[in-house]
Amino acid sequence: MTNTVAEPVEQWWDGPWYRVRTPRFQASFLPTEGEPLDAVCNIDVEVRLTADGSRWSATVFTLGEVERLMEKGARTGEDLDGRYSWCSDGIIVRDPGIDNITQVLTGLLDDGDFAQVLQRLNDE
Repeated sequence: MTNTVAEPVEQWWDGPWYRVRTPRFQASFLPTEGEPLDAVCNIDVEVRLTADGSRWSATVFTLGEVERLMEKGARTGEDLDGRYSWCSDGIIVRDPGIDNITQVLTGLLDDGDFAQVLQRLNDE
């Protein structure tokens, strides 16, 4: 990924959604109520590209959150006693926070990997 830093044009709350608009996309995040936005480590996001209006989705986890989920599985017996973790549209990031995730999304667009990493949603 390049070292491009996304500069959001606009950020705002819209009901339970936290929305971030950049020149190339609008990302809609669904944080847990009361969770600090710079500490988000497990979140669903829908991205609408400005160029063509297409919609994409992902569930974003930090490395620490994946470890926490696997440790939980080891305690509860889920996921073969925590020996694996998966998500059909998952992205693992190193650092938490909405701003970091926005930068990752921008980097995926810059590098041409966006369509391979996120899941396209039907526009019906």
